[in-house]
Amino acid sequence: MTPEKKLLIRRTWEQAATAGDAVAVLFYERLFEIDPSLEFLFAQSDMAAQRAKLLRALALAVASLDRLEALEPTLAELGRRHVGYGVRRHHYKVVGAALLWTLRRALGEAWTREVEDAWSEVYALVSGIMIAAAEEAQPPRMAAL
Repeated sequence: MTPEKKLLIRRTWEQAATAGDAVAVLFYERLFEIDPSLEFLFAQSDMAAQRAKLLRALALAVASLDRLEALEPTLAELGRRHVGYGVRRHHYKVVGAALLWTLRRALGEAWTREVEDAWSEVYALVSGIMIAAAEEAQPPRMAAL
């Protein structure tokens, strides 16, 4: 990831984060709109706490842009843990779409093609680590008889 993309992410996150919980609310509304079946994964969740976790995770990713490799063990553990919640590989695409949509709405005119590219790249890096760890954690599938 280039220094310019990191700077774009930092600046735009700073702007989006000023909306606080409203950004997280928008994200989950969009997530469930794209894939209503995902609501089931959060049926027992305290959504206020879940939204706070989302905001902290995004802030941590942004703060770690210069050392994402140091974040890999945490992201890998998160990916493995999400398997137990019922998260599957295809859900990461939906989450990415909801995240980009949310940021586009939160940033308004500050959302440019360059900003979208930067956020897409960082999400691909983060979700890629989580997906790889999740797939390693899943037991091998039995061969079809």
